[in-house]
Amino acid sequence: MARRRHVIVGGGTAGLNAITTIREQDAGASEIALVSAEPPYSRMVLPYFLGRRIAESHVFTATPARLEALRVQPYLGRKAQSLDATARRLTLDDGTVLDYDDLLIATGSSAIRAPVPGADGRGLHSFWTLEQARRVVAEIAPGSRVILVGAGFIAFTILNAILDLEARLTIVEIAPQILPRMIDRTGAEMVEGWLRRHGVEIHTGVTLTGIEESPEGKRLRFQRGEDLLADVVIMATGIRPNLEWLAGSGVAVNRGVLVDDHLRSSVPTIYAAGDVAEGRDLVTGEPALHAIEPTAMEHGRIAGANMAGDDVAYRGSLLMNIVEVRGLEIASFGAWEAQTGETSAMLRPERSAYRKLVWDGDRLIGAMIVGKTNDIWTTNDVGMLKGLVQSGKRLGPWKAHLHRNPFDLKRAFVASGTTASLLPRTLLGRPSIPAEQIP
Repeated sequence: MARRRHVIVGGGTAGLNAITTIREQDAGASEIALVSAEPPYSRMVLPYFLGRRIAESHVFTATPARLEALRVQPYLGRKAQSLDATARRLTLDDGTVLDYDDLLIATGSSAIRAPVPGADGRGLHSFWTLEQARRVVAEIAPGSRVILVGAGFIAFTILNAILDLEARLTIVEIAPQILPRMIDRTGAEMVEGWLRRHGVEIHTGVTLTGIEESPEGKRLRFQRGEDLLADVVIMATGIRPNLEWLAGSGVAVNRGVLVDDHLRSSVPTIYAAGDVAEGRDLVTGEPALHAIEPTAMEHGRIAGANMAGDDVAYRGSLLMNIVEVRGLEIASFGAWEAQTGETSAMLRPERSAYRKLVWDGDRLIGAMIVGKTNDIWTTNDVGMLKGLVQSGKRLGPWKAHLHRNPFDLKRAFVASGTTASLLPRTLLGRPSIPAEQIP
């Protein structure tokens, strides 16, 4: 095989998984160049850095020695500026020009802030990059009044760390509930009550109109209701893919880079992976942008294999979000909010537990779970629900059983023959139970 030149743009999860996959295939026969604005690090561990559970040195994922071992030519601290897909040429922000045989777009995403006066003022933060995390770490101290603007997944990933620092936390959200893109109203009410019992103040259905400096601190004003004061304000109001540099490149972009089942873009020599790739949703079959870590990992492996010369098709990515707050696990998978699917749901407030299953015939296409992390019903079932939605297994008569009791998932999972590796060790080796013997 001729020596190929691979260029990876982006040093996050997708980019590094692509590099390691290429090297597994060719053991150094090809050239790999990595372009990354930052040294490679894991965004998923930044909340642990914020909570002082790990040192900053443990954030990084690929040291210079590791890149050298992978025979990667690094261009760190550099950004892609423009792409000439016809000439197969990438120009960086310092004027460096890289020629390639194939190229992976894995430039990730950036945090966006609420478009209100004062949102870019001093002492107002996002929490998405390592540099942003450093600024937040420097400002939060015991007793600090911290306001999170936004109550989505990003905000909830750092909630524990803020409370661990003994800060006084308030959450404000424009939607009528917290986690509006992750759980339904019933689940949200349960989580809100749990957080209030842990000292978190929550304001939903409020519209922020401005942020001002005052002698008492940062003053947040709202369309209705009283002002709120803070020492630290963190904007957790969404992200957008980093795609501006592709203007004029000829690569087709919708919300993200449109990719086929091999993660190729509209230009056959250019691939995309991770937060920037808009590909097939596993459940709906429609194009979707899933800016989540599991998708980035899978995308990187698939794109890297195909860049190395394999022919590997991708089934599609599963929308999933899992977060734990003060001992309460919250998770949703697939089409959990589908309006057309049949729904099974059960609330057990005495156990702080809630389940919702969404069906297409006898297949689970979406699921939601809220429960205590020390409850075996929660810890076991998160993985099993994910497996059932991801596999698309038909559950036959077990559907009726789960409709009556969505909490009794274990036997249906085992009987379905879904991937045994998802099972807790204590369940392995047990025989399947015929549906007609279900009590």
